[in-house]
Amino acid sequence: MSKQLEVGVVGLGRIGTHHVQTLLGLKGVSVSVTDADPQRVKRAADELGVRAVATPEELVERGVDALVIATSTPSHAPLLQLAAASAAAAFCEKPVALDLATLDRVREAVDHAGIVVQVGFQRRFDEGYRAAREAVATGGVGRILVMRAATHDPVPPPAEYIAASGGIFSDLHIHDFDAIRFVSGEEVTQVYADGAGLDAPWVGDLDDVDVAAAILKLSGGGLVILSGTRRDPLGYDVRLEVFGTGDSIVVGQDARSPIRSVEPDARPRRDSAYRDFWDRFEPAYRAELAAFVETVRTGEPSPCSLDEARSALAIALTAELSRAERRPVSIEEVELAQAPPNS
Repeated sequence: MSKQLEVGVVGLGRIGTHHVQTLLGLKGVSVSVTDADPQRVKRAADELGVRAVATPEELVERGVDALVIATSTPSHAPLLQLAAASAAAAFCEKPVALDLATLDRVREAVDHAGIVVQVGFQRRFDEGYRAAREAVATGGVGRILVMRAATHDPVPPPAEYIAASGGIFSDLHIHDFDAIRFVSGEEVTQVYADGAGLDAPWVGDLDDVDVAAAILKLSGGGLVILSGTRRDPLGYDVRLEVFGTGDSIVVGQDARSPIRSVEPDARPRRDSAYRDFWDRFEPAYRAELAAFVETVRTGEPSPCSLDEARSALAIALTAELSRAERRPVSIEEVELAQAPPNS
C-alpha cells in the first residue's frame, strides 16, 4: 500500500476549494490548506475537515509532499520557487508567470531541485479534446487546413481579478493556445490579434479587452481562427473545431452547448447549458489532479510540464503584442525580445 501523500493547497477561491474536494476523494491523500484570507481558511477547515495553517511557508515546514497552487497569477512563480526550495512536487494553475524570463527562472529552479511540476491545463484531460488529439495523431483528420477555437465566459470576472490576470490572452485564451498545440501536435509560429472593450468599457483602463479575435499560423501551414468574449448570455461556451483533408471534427458541441441554432428545423436544447468552467470540465479537473497525485507517487514525467506552459505563454504574449501594435507578430520575435542578454 502506498504511503499517505501529504498535499498542501494554497488558495481557497472557487477552483482551490474544488481542488481540495477532489483531493479528499482520492485514496491515500491527506490535505492541509492555507489562504491569504484567514476567514477562508477557517471556513475550509470547518466545512471540509482539513488542517488549516497560516502561510504557505508553514505548509512546507510541515513537510508536505506536494503543493497545489490555486492563488492569483502574480503569486504562482514565488510559490513554485518555494516548492523547489523545499523539494516538494507542485501542481500550479495557469499561467505560471506573465513573462518568459520569470517562467524561465522558475523552470531553472525546478530543474535544479528535480521536482515534478504539473500545470493546470485541464482540457488535456477532457475526453473530447483527447479524442480530437487521437483523431489527428492517427491520421484520420488528414492535414490540418483550419482550426476554430472559441472560449466565451458567461460573465466577466471582477476588475481586481482582470487587473492581475495579464490580460485576456494570458488569462482566458491561454487554455485555447495550449489546446491547439495539444490537439494539432503542431507549433504556433505567428499571431495576428485584435480586441475591444464592448461589454465593460472600463477594461480599457486596465489596458485590456473583453472581446478578442485572432488568426494563428501553424507550423504545418494551417490556420487557426480564435474568438473570445468575457460574456455569453447563454452560458459557458468552449469549442474547438478541426477541419482537415480527411475529416472535420468538433469538441464542445453537445446537448448542453450554449450556442443556439435558429434554423427552422433545429431541435431545441434538451438540457441546461453549461453554467461555468466547473460545470463543463469537472471530470477533467478531477482527472488532472488524480494524474498529478499518481505522477508524484510513481515519479513518471509530468503530463503537462513547464515547457508546455512556456509555449502557451509565448503565444499569449505574442497575441498581446499583436493586439497592441495591430500587426502580425511571430513567436520568434517575442522569444528574442524576452531572451536574457547574451543568451
